[in-house]
Amino acid sequence: MANALQHEPRGTHQTKKAAASGWIGSALEYYDFFIYATAASLIFPQLFFPSGNPTVAIVASLATYGVGYVARPIGAFFLGHWGDTHGRKTVLLVCMFLMGFSTMAVGVLPTYQQVGMLAPVLLVILRLIQGFAVAGEISGASSMILEHAPFGRRGYFASFTLQGVQAGQIFAAAIFLPLAAYMPRDAFNSWGWRIPFLASLIVIIAGYIIRREVEETPAFTEEGAHGAIPRAPIVQAFKQSWPDMLRVVCMSLMNVIPVVATIFGAAFAVQKAYGIGFSPSLYLWIPVLGNILAVLVIPYVGNLADRIGRRPPIIFGAIASGLLSFGYLYAISIKNVPLAILLSLLMWGVVYQGYNAIFPSYYPELFHTRVRVTAMAIAQNTGTTITALLPAFFAAVAPPGSSNIPLTIGALALGITIIAAIAAMTARETYRVQLNDLGLPGAVPVSKEDYDRLRAQTMGGAALARP
Repeated sequence: MANALQHEPRGTHQTKKAAASGWIGSALEYYDFFIYATAASLIFPQLFFPSGNPTVAIVASLATYGVGYVARPIGAFFLGHWGDTHGRKTVLLVCMFLMGFSTMAVGVLPTYQQVGMLAPVLLVILRLIQGFAVAGEISGASSMILEHAPFGRRGYFASFTLQGVQAGQIFAAAIFLPLAAYMPRDAFNSWGWRIPFLASLIVIIAGYIIRREVEETPAFTEEGAHGAIPRAPIVQAFKQSWPDMLRVVCMSLMNVIPVVATIFGAAFAVQKAYGIGFSPSLYLWIPVLGNILAVLVIPYVGNLADRIGRRPPIIFGAIASGLLSFGYLYAISIKNVPLAILLSLLMWGVVYQGYNAIFPSYYPELFHTRVRVTAMAIAQNTGTTITALLPAFFAAVAPPGSSNIPLTIGALALGITIIAAIAAMTARETYRVQLNDLGLPGAVPVSKEDYDRLRAQTMGGAALARP
């Protein structure tokens, strides 16, 4: 039994504290990121862009949402390097402060009517800073939790990173609900929309208090003790792990599903030019309910991935959620609110979690400790950057007045999710590989019999022996 763990790092594993820090930190940081996404669909077209052409305003506003993702690969290079050379904890604090202050600044921006084209320019600059900052969040938090987690439970504990992200989306939408529903429309358009952005001051304070309490991971500490911290993790990542980085890029295209559900779906349902006519306050309940269900589902899927592996749930989640996107958009097009909510719950709240709950463990498991944050950050953010440009593309290929919008956008979404599924099929399984062997060529997984015993011992609360 002990020999089965000879390639696990020694030291104190703060499993629960790391998971709590990852959950709360991700929730707070992605609250910042997603209040922008919500505002870009519901209010920014009218505030920051010329109002003469509604289609142009919608496309331009959704393009500023995508601009935030353009900065993510750049942030991934810098923040991934920082995480692999200075530690996981440090990079997470840097991400949080950059995100919090840039989000607060959006809340004090002048509108297009006040300063003309300077308004969208400033909006784009702040969105770029947001994108730069968020680039290191998921890779840093996932790596920290993974490296603190006990063998056999990495999928379960790492899934709390994405549970926090989903909770952040709930907070983002939920804070808009009472404002959009109960404030007079003129007051909401004038100053009410600024409240969620200015509330980011609370995010900064709370996030700092939480994250300063978590120690650096045993795996990173061992690397430092052995003098194995790389001086150029970016170079090592591309030289040693480029095939797996390419796979992560393709799997990260799964971000098309939340794009369909919350960004393009919101514009399609709410913007007057499309003629559907959902009220903003009504539509906001769709992502809220979907995310509430996702928060409940994610730990179970993470636990499932520790039992059967990472690849099967990802492959199923990719193909099934792509198929469901047709029905979801069709429900919006026929103005059937109950059906839209039901399909949102199924597509995004349940099926998509086959991917979403598992990538926080699977992606970092594909790479070695020395380059883990860098390789994951660059690859994942490259993939999500591609998909984040899709809202503007979708609005351009299926503009207001066009026919067969559900079929057009659904076909594009399915094609993208099939690419992600193929990438997962070609990747190796990692759930039974010990932490110090992850990312190494020829790494031998623990036998299924030993793995099941060790996992049962961990779940029973017993301390696993380490050499």
